[in-house]
Amino acid sequence: MGLLDSFGALASAIIAAVVMLVFAILSVFVTVFIVDVAAGIADVEPDEDGFVVLGGTLIAAAAIVAGGTGLTQVTDDQ
Repeated sequence: MGLLDSFGALASAIIAAVVMLVFAILSVFVTVFIVDVAAGIADVEPDEDGFVVLGGTLIAAAAIVAGGTGLTQVTDDQ
């Protein structure tokens, strides 16, 4: 049974990684949309669309990193 349990843990880790990757990609798309709309409202037109994607990607990456911190804690089991 130990071998089957390890395969179950591996499968659940792969599924969790895929789901988190999908959510990260969706958050980048939503953030790029928000940055693009905000630039339109402010009547700012960047020279290229690359700046909008760069700004959205930096904001999304910061949100993903900030959301991931604090999930692991060092415990002292004695």
